Amino acid sequence: MSDDGVGVRVVQRLATGYRFPPEVTLLDGGTLGLDLLPRLEGVDRLLVVDAIDSREAPGTLVRLSGEEVPVALATRLSPHQMGLKDLLAVADLQGICPAEVVLVGIQPGCIEMGMELSDVVEGRFDELSRMVLDELAAWGVAPFPC
Repeated sequence: MSDDGVGVRVVQRLATGYRFPPEVTLLDGGTLGLDLLPRLEGVDRLLVVDAIDSREAPGTLVRLSGEEVPVALATRLSPHQMGLKDLLAVADLQGICPAEVVLVGIQPGCIEMGMELSDVVEGRFDELSRMVLDELAAWGVAPFPC
């Protein structure tokens, strides 16, 4: 769905461009929703990268944390976002929700069927990727460029 695939693209870029320490897992959660629940066990910090309806201009970069994350997911862009909201709620009920959850995202310009990012999101893609790396650096994670 065009810009809705931005999170996958960021994960792909990081996976091919950097080597991460073993305690970091890059994962394309796609539409797996509750199937990801076992993957949250033992996770202290969760960083989600996605297109997010921030009600701002297309291309606006967003960083949300804590209680802001489920609130932001209440307005869905696609079916996987309801899965993510449910995933976090069930993880919380089971006592396995990460202590820190951060959502780094971008306001999409287009969510029509298609494989390409819109020009406005493509134009901010490097900045979004840098936001992810900066968030990881704040957590003490220093990946090595390949």
